[in-house]
Order: sequence, then C-alpha cells, then structure tokens
Amino acid sequence: MKFKLFLALLLLSASNCFAQNWDAKLLASINPNGGESGTWRFVTNSAIPISVATPFAMFAVGSLNHDDNLKKNALHTGFALLANGLVTSGIKNTIQRQRPFLSNPGYIHLQGQTSGYSFPSGHTSTTFSLATSLSLSYPKWYVIAPSYTFAAATAYSRMYRGAHYPGDVLGGIIVGSGTAYLSWKLQKWFYRSNRIYAKSLQDR
Repeated sequence: MKFKLFLALLLLSASNCFAQNWDAKLLASINPNGGESGTWRFVTNSAIPISVATPFAMFAVGSLNHDDNLKKNALHTGFALLANGLVTSGIKNTIQRQRPFLSNPGYIHLQGQTSGYSFPSGHTSTTFSLATSLSLSYPKWYVIAPSYTFAAATAYSRMYRGAHYPGDVLGGIIVGSGTAYLSWKLQKWFYRSNRIYAKSLQDR
C-alpha cells in the first residue's frame, strides 16, 4: 500500500512537471490581465465557509427535528471533509508545486491573496468533497445539480483568480470526490457491521 501511494505521488509529480507549459498556457487564457472580479472573489471566499458550515447545519436541523438519518448524513459529510483536508494537505506538502503566479510572474496575475503550495487545489477538493457527499446521501437532481454547480464555479474561480493551474483543479476534483466516496463506503460498512454485531447480541 505504501509503495502504491509513493508511486502515485511520483506519477503526479512527474505529470506536473511535463504539463507545466500546457497548464500555464491554458491558465493564461482563463486568468485575465486586469481588474479583480467581484463575482469570482465572492465564489472563492464563500467556498470554504459554506462547505464547513453545511454538516453543522445538517446536524443542528437533524437534532431539532429528531431526524437520525439527517444527523448520520451530517456526520458522513463532516468526516469526508476532514479526510479530504488531511489528504489534500499531505499531497500539497509532498509535491510542493509552486503557485502559477510565482512560477510565471508577469504572465499569470493573482487576484486577492493566497499562500501555500498549489497542487491540488484545496478549495476545489473541499467543494467537490461536499458535493459528492451530499449527492451520495441524497441522490436527487435538486441536490446534485446545485452542489456540483457550486463546486465547478469554485474550481473555475481559482483559475480565474490566478491561484491554481488547471491541473491543480483537476487534482482537487479527483481528491475531493475520491475521499468523499471512500469515506461514504467506509461508513456504510461501519454501520452495517454495527447492525450485524447488535443483532448477534440479541440472538444470544
């Protein structure tokens, strides 16, 4: 498992090096050389607060309405976001890709402020983790459509504002969606195992 993880990180790092020029050219076509956009600033700035607040709001509503299913889904969403944050941070500090405006000064223009490493996009991975968690818990179009629209808008805003390469955003989509799906499967297994164990105790 450790070897596979090391190999995956190695491949991601190598692909980043080879794709640097392509990434920068594509980003330059998205990132404007002009004033800051209020719309994309709002999307970027609201992404993390909305994502973090969502599981807390779900749990609060579930508690008020005595809705155990909503509380369970809130815990799943919160666990997925936590797992995503740890994985994203680990990859960032392992690969240590520079931000595009630092690697391409005068070519890519940052709007606002940002810090840390570039790959993968943390805003993107967080919002896609949220969207995937909600969509798995509530597989209805009126949940899936707005969730992924918000996540996609966040991903675009990070490129528009010059904070991330397209490759960073793609990495964020994969990490966010992947951690949410894996945590969902893990918790389903956990609840199933607990039910089986509880039933075995009753049958004794």
